[in-house]
Amino acid sequence: MTEDDITQYIIDMLGGGRFTVADDDSFFFHDATGKFPFAALVTKDNALDNASKLDRAGVFRLDIGVGQESFRSLFGEPQQEDQEGADFTAIDRLMPHPVHGKMHWVSVINPSRKTFETVKPLLAQARRLRSAREHDADEEDGEDGPGPKG
Repeated sequence: MTEDDITQYIIDMLGGGRFTVADDDSFFFHDATGKFPFAALVTKDNALDNASKLDRAGVFRLDIGVGQESFRSLFGEPQQEDQEGADFTAIDRLMPHPVHGKMHWVSVINPSRKTFETVKPLLAQARRLRSAREHDADEEDGEDGPGPKG
């Protein structure tokens, strides 16, 4: 799969969501007002996130915020010490995110078509989860939507 293939799949899935490109990385939001992405395509290392060695030619990483339950079913409880010594440079392998795994994010570098098929349900779930979280946060803040407040 290419970055373009994955981007197009997620855009087609969004139907009312949005994506933005910042510094050549793409961030996908569940709706037009989404505050936090549910997925990202990352194309390069930065000072805080360089374990995947994305500076290799043609390498990109798909990141997905899957939530606690799915993360645990895939990898068990996230623990920082488990990540020491992990190979975050592996191609086409679903793994905890090298930095945000403790927040229940997963990643895969250059997924094959077969691996991407296993990731599709995680993308849909991540979008639903992000939508629910932002809806719940809006209700807690008293933001029930547009219009006058009683």
